[in-house]
Amino acid sequence: MSEATATATATATATAAYLSASSRELARAVLIHGPIARGELGRRLGLSPASLTRLSKPFLDRGLFVEAAEDHDGTVGRPARPLDVRVDASRFIGVKLTGDDVFGVRTDLRANELAAAERPLAGHSLEEVVRQITVVVRELEGTDGVSALGVCVGGSVAGGRVVRRAPFLDWHDVDLAGALEAVLGLPVTIENDVVALTAAEQWFGAGRGAPNFAVLTIGVGVGYGLVVNDRVILTPDSGLGLAGHIPLDANGPVCTEGHRGCSRAMLTSPSVCGQVGIALGREVGYDEVLRLAAEGNPAAASVVLATGRALGRLIAVIANIAMLDTIVLAGEGIGLWPLVAGEATAAALRDRDRDAAPLRIIVDDAGVSSWARGAAAVAIQASLERLALPKQGAGTEPLE
Repeated sequence: MSEATATATATATATAAYLSASSRELARAVLIHGPIARGELGRRLGLSPASLTRLSKPFLDRGLFVEAAEDHDGTVGRPARPLDVRVDASRFIGVKLTGDDVFGVRTDLRANELAAAERPLAGHSLEEVVRQITVVVRELEGTDGVSALGVCVGGSVAGGRVVRRAPFLDWHDVDLAGALEAVLGLPVTIENDVVALTAAEQWFGAGRGAPNFAVLTIGVGVGYGLVVNDRVILTPDSGLGLAGHIPLDANGPVCTEGHRGCSRAMLTSPSVCGQVGIALGREVGYDEVLRLAAEGNPAAASVVLATGRALGRLIAVIANIAMLDTIVLAGEGIGLWPLVAGEATAAALRDRDRDAAPLRIIVDDAGVSSWARGAAAVAIQASLERLALPKQGAGTEPLE
């Protein structure tokens, strides 16, 4: 963190108080569920009307909360004024870091994409990665007005700062957050890409309002995230790709670890392209495979349908073991879904008890933008933990 940033932080701390647990839960609930009626908000948080009014006032005075249009619910008395966040109160940047490039988005307070930028990586050194992330931030109009930066990476992360292991970058124990903060002067949060995407789907995306669901991603790898009782499940093993080697097809191809028909062998884009390429006698890209399959090419169609069946089986495994009924599909490889939806759904149902709750499969087809928005989402979450409001008597000038 720069000297100027540290000085500003110290000054702010002298005149502000960090939020209590109740205030943080209030901010989180309004951010996720707003606009939300005060009565519903009080029931969710177990707060009396008086307590809700007291806790909400500093947010309203500061301009972080706004009162939405009156809710005429037909009851007698004054119409309710639902609470919502002011989505333009802060800006955030989210970055998806791969072995090949840096993709970034600038977002509002609900991780809605406002602008995007992309840069290739010339190498995997920390200096090169920091350099290209800095260029992306500059192309997204710099750090002015930006509250925080989030970066997501395929690998395991410790403490929101250190990349413990990132196979695509050949990194071990790299303090990426510290290096970026030294250059940008912004608070930085680092997170595993699937964990970040799961957080974004929970707070702002397809899983919003669902207390229990799973996120399944396919692309270069296979990712799995889980939300239970409205909380993302985090363990020391998050980011190890544990969904990558689940057996799905005894007759399938072999992965690099020697597993026949595992999820990595059946579902990843390199494997799909490799199988079709062998059949055609030439190299093919993933988009070309999907195009050929849609046109009825026998080799491509056969591989893509087998991938769909394997995807359905993995959906069933996750739903059955985690005992949930909502699965969000995402990742840069999910473009195959329109071609395999019927095959995948049928395969999932064959492996699911007929008395189990009906499966709800939601597709997020935003591609790489979803990953970057996930990085922005974890930056937003971390900022909520750091949020401080003016102490009593310190002034409550609204945000401009």
